[in-house]
Amino acid sequence: MPVPVTGPYVAGVDGGGTRTRVLLLARDGATAGRAEGPAALVRPNRPAPAARVVADTVRRAADPAGVALPLPALWAGLAGAGRPRVRRALEAALRDERIARAVRVGTDVEAAFHDAFGGGPGIVVVAGTGSVVLGAAEGGRRLQVGGWGGVMGDEGSGYHIGVSALRAVAAATDRRGPPTALTAALLDSLGLDRPRHLPAWAESATKADIAALAPLAIHTARSGDAPATAVIRRALHALGDQLSAAIRELFPSPSGDPPTVALAGGLISPDGPLRADAEQLVASAGGHLLPRAVTPERGAARLALILPN
Repeated sequence: MPVPVTGPYVAGVDGGGTRTRVLLLARDGATAGRAEGPAALVRPNRPAPAARVVADTVRRAADPAGVALPLPALWAGLAGAGRPRVRRALEAALRDERIARAVRVGTDVEAAFHDAFGGGPGIVVVAGTGSVVLGAAEGGRRLQVGGWGGVMGDEGSGYHIGVSALRAVAAATDRRGPPTALTAALLDSLGLDRPRHLPAWAESATKADIAALAPLAIHTARSGDAPATAVIRRALHALGDQLSAAIRELFPSPSGDPPTVALAGGLISPDGPLRADAEQLVASAGGHLLPRAVTPERGAARLALILPN
């Protein structure tokens, strides 16, 4: 049985459409524990399931390290928690879990931004299951571009690429578009016999399931398949548009220093399949690449350290 650790450890949470990561951090910067769990899917009218995933992941980080609960503070950056009403509901549900005395909920991009820049200026581009750009100017003005969700946005995300790949297969099957190697690749990956079985799969698939098709589409594009290449080019063009819009609005003077741009999310993290392409987007947009990896759960933990408790 581990001995409870004494000390003001706090929890930082990064919850996206694919997984949830937790980091336990001390005030001196020491890490007490980490854990990874399933996606914390935010449903505005049902906050309890997402809160339960976060709480279970925090407990799995704390137990092996001997860190006693409740913690002094927890800051959770969750995809889909952008609206104040949703944040308040999630905070109430997390307080009911009794894992921390002070609880604050924000978005995953806020956590990524804080890890990259703290309270300073810069721009973070997130492209994972979803996509969003968040920037802050020298004077503190903040601007979000994108982050509209799967119906209205998410351009350049894994979900966007997955949907586009499915549509390319539908067009090819109908002879409305050119033949594509995506057809065989997707059917083989999903264990399906024919393209007409894809709609039933897509109807029951989660956003993360569809986003998981993105690496397959990227691989097919790199093999020279024209429709797959078009899917990836459109996704990158969309990310570039979002980044350029943020730079124009926040850093309009071409004579100043180029803004620093951080890249986060499974597609464009240092080991992500579109990292090199995203670095080119930063250069083309007139930005300066942050040379280190962004760890959103660390940014969230640092935000937890400054919560009143």
